[in-house]
Amino acid sequence: MRAPMKMTCFSAAVAAIALVASTAPAAFAKGDAPVTEAELAEHIKVLASDAFEGRGPGTEGEDRTIAYIVGEWAKFGLTPVPGSVTPWLQGVPLIETQALGGTAKFNVKGRDVAFGDDGIILTGRDASAALAKLPVVFVGYGVDGAGKVNADVAGKLAVMLYDNAPFGDKLPRYRERRQLLADAGASAVLVVATDAALWDQVQHSLGGKTTRLESGKVGAPVTGFLSPAAADELFKKAGQDGAALREAAKAADYKGWALPATADLATTSTVRAYQSNNIVAKLPGAKPDGKAVLFLGHWDHLGICAPEGAADRICNGAVDNASGIAVLTAVAKRLAGGERPDRDIYFMATTAEEKGLLGAHYFAANPVVPLADITVALNIDTIAISPRGTPVATIGRGKPAYDAVVRDVATKLGRKLDEDGEADAFVQRQDGWALGAKGVTSLMVGGSFSDMPLLEKFLGSDYHDPADEFSDKVPLGGAAEDADLHVALGRVFADTKAWPGNP
Repeated sequence: MRAPMKMTCFSAAVAAIALVASTAPAAFAKGDAPVTEAELAEHIKVLASDAFEGRGPGTEGEDRTIAYIVGEWAKFGLTPVPGSVTPWLQGVPLIETQALGGTAKFNVKGRDVAFGDDGIILTGRDASAALAKLPVVFVGYGVDGAGKVNADVAGKLAVMLYDNAPFGDKLPRYRERRQLLADAGASAVLVVATDAALWDQVQHSLGGKTTRLESGKVGAPVTGFLSPAAADELFKKAGQDGAALREAAKAADYKGWALPATADLATTSTVRAYQSNNIVAKLPGAKPDGKAVLFLGHWDHLGICAPEGAADRICNGAVDNASGIAVLTAVAKRLAGGERPDRDIYFMATTAEEKGLLGAHYFAANPVVPLADITVALNIDTIAISPRGTPVATIGRGKPAYDAVVRDVATKLGRKLDEDGEADAFVQRQDGWALGAKGVTSLMVGGSFSDMPLLEKFLGSDYHDPADEFSDKVPLGGAAEDADLHVALGRVFADTKAWPGNP
């Protein structure tokens, strides 16, 4: 945990920045000027610069990020949420576990099978763990069609597939499924990477480090990842074909398979408690009625992500998600500088999204704005993907009144709608999911999740890599259009006549 004196001094500095900035007049012309690519570029250049060290939670990069965002938001007349313990900030207590070493040895049909770092990554929950002769069970996706744990895993090592289950509706993603297995008593959970590309990303971005909310559930004593090759070798030694097992697991009533194997797992780790922060600001409404609009996007990225000696050690996160914070800031500028909306509007930059939507989950469990007051939450993430003219997709579709607003606003801006449903695959991969689980209607609207080939190209290349840096190749035309779309959406949802509140 960072020293209290440092946090106290930093908080005072943030408050000073806010006080000076908030006394300046918000000298913007009435009406909403279009958001420009140059405006977004200036914000992204700063937030994704090496000076911010990849915006890792609990680092000096976080301090710089907070100072920049608060300084910008205060210029426009946004204010801290009343009653904040630390103005502008909601502290989010986290526990980070960094693996120092780990060994895994399997005994399959009486023969020892071991995997090195190229096949397995282990992380212990505590400073040390030593688990012997754990029965091994392959659980497929870990849950059945109803989202319930599908096998007896108590006291065992559960081997689970990473991909989303192909059955059921809105079943939990791998992190939630891993936790469900831990809750069911699994002593260890190993997640099988989908393919070589995912395994490379896991090795690069995870590196044996995990983070959880201090207030959250503890996971299994040992967790980790298996490469596709290592998993297939383990299955083969156990007398099964990996492809056939994966195919069998696609059934909603799959009950798992007990391998003729046991596992000995040992880990040593460092455990660090520290506090990161959500940044929360308020734009007071002209005619508040007890309902509010919430805009959010995550400020964090992966920080210094490559080992010493690498040509580039910093994962700068230009697209993911400096671009989202740039759009969030541009939207705040226009809503604060033009005609004041009726309702209160809140802006939140969340922490630790990359570590499992942790900042959003913490806010949802400890809201500084009553969740029942939020008529809609609009999440902005990884928005610099598509060019101008890309149709508008919506993650979180399905409520007719909200869908109608998005359709009407987008159409009036000359945008086409993409309603093929492909974007729905990302509903659990963004901060709105944490709020939606608490009953808040949460939408992610724009072009980035409309053009799947472009999105998949990013996810297969620069995503979570030092190559996600700002340059002329980052497309900002679509992001600027989407920023204008969010300004217009904010005005409708904050208008007491145009939108009555929760329908």
